[in-house]
Amino acid sequence: MSKIFTIKPGQLSLKDCREIFENEVKLELDPSCFDLVNRAAQTVQQVIDDKRTVYGINTGFGLLASTSIPDDKLQLLQESLVLSHAAGIGKAINKNIVRLIVALKVSSLSQGFSGIRLSTIQYLLDLINQGVYPVIPEKGSVGASGDLAPLAHMSCMLLGVGDVFFNGQKVSAESALQSLKIAPLELAAKEGLALLNGTQVSTAIALAGLFKAENCFASAIVSGSLSVDAAKGSISPFDGRIHQARGHAGQIATAKNYLEMLDGSGILESHHDCEKVQDPYSLRCQPQVMGAVLDQIRFQASVLLTEVNAVSDNPLVFCDSLDDDYDINNNEAFKGDIISGGNFHAEPIALAADSLAIATCEIGAISERRIALLLDRHLSALPPFLVNDSGVNSGFMIAQVTAAALASENKTLAHPASVDSLPTSANQEDHVSMATFAARKFVDIVDNVAGVLAVEHLCAAQGVELRAPLKPSKKCKEAIALIRTCADFYEKDRYMASDIESIKALILDGQFNRFAKVLELPSL
Repeated sequence: MSKIFTIKPGQLSLKDCREIFENEVKLELDPSCFDLVNRAAQTVQQVIDDKRTVYGINTGFGLLASTSIPDDKLQLLQESLVLSHAAGIGKAINKNIVRLIVALKVSSLSQGFSGIRLSTIQYLLDLINQGVYPVIPEKGSVGASGDLAPLAHMSCMLLGVGDVFFNGQKVSAESALQSLKIAPLELAAKEGLALLNGTQVSTAIALAGLFKAENCFASAIVSGSLSVDAAKGSISPFDGRIHQARGHAGQIATAKNYLEMLDGSGILESHHDCEKVQDPYSLRCQPQVMGAVLDQIRFQASVLLTEVNAVSDNPLVFCDSLDDDYDINNNEAFKGDIISGGNFHAEPIALAADSLAIATCEIGAISERRIALLLDRHLSALPPFLVNDSGVNSGFMIAQVTAAALASENKTLAHPASVDSLPTSANQEDHVSMATFAARKFVDIVDNVAGVLAVEHLCAAQGVELRAPLKPSKKCKEAIALIRTCADFYEKDRYMASDIESIKALILDGQFNRFAKVLELPSL
């Protein structure tokens, strides 16, 4: 039976978002927000009753904002908006991300600034909870006025239009509603606009990238520690005094994590008095590089968290303060302001996703260099390409080529999307954020980095075991045992792709996170 997750509007944590993303929870709305939602919806109705003209309620949209719409066409106006904006293209957004999109949208709409009916919000929740997931194409948003096209595809299913995933199959929304004996929703004034305006798609995709990037980060601490042991590197560069002298919080924390991972290593102890003076940067500068990445993860996670709990609809409904004993049937009680602004502009998400993408690239870049180091017998003093009888066996030669290909691909993907802007809507929307593309690229980079790290895990574990009878630290031994649940020691050449994919799955599933608890990653 699925766990029930209660959405407290504007109070979601990153841990909450990770839970919604990773688990097929049932979503419910905290009743404490019901009055706020009802008041805002009644304020919108009061505008119509008073014959006032307000953007988004009884006008056209964008450059057509000066066009007044008669009362008898307000429902058609909202439905037409949804249908016309459902112009996305590309493969469908992952189901887990869609569930998070809906949760973020519900949280935003339920804060009492959107003027949408409680019944409409509940309708959206009911469909998701019954396993109806809208097919949302991943391409078509420029991140202002919010994620219009993808959110339109989300909203189309409420009208019984478009495609959905239901009972494991891609079917029409109409047939899914018929199977559940649910009538399509009739949108009220402003509801289509409230559903479409917002940054929930770009935010949810960026969060998916963040969660996987955190998993990669924890995994990289492990693989980097194994590489130090395998290469008979020095533990001195991780001395806490070095990092306290510089002062960066992330650097200090990661250095501590490396020391914990390597504590008690018999391999390190075996070369305590060796003649080697310094290790290459990819080994000894790990706290400086990974620490800088951690600082970025922490800061940009705080930006994403703010947006998680933001109201990014437009226009916003500001109700007058009312006593707790207000009468919902008294229309005179619902005076307030409806103000048009630009909270739908996703620049914060675009910059956060771009920054996280660049930082995550560095995890893969330095990991690939450690792989190359381990394979080079002149640097590692290990068998060439980490395999016995090399020449007959090629070992990890091409695995490193794969890692290099992924790391190189990331250099292009890391080009920031946020520096680009292409005007839309007849130049009304003359500066856009490209946040959704920034978030999508970030997710692609994370996936590539997980592939690089998978190769390093295999290489580093192989290198440590080639040092036998010398023994690694207790924690490194535990990490190798986890790796060996998916991939055996490489005695001779064999089909390698499945090993890499299996370790990559361990990384993305967060199986190495337990080795990095000291880091206090934001969503963990």
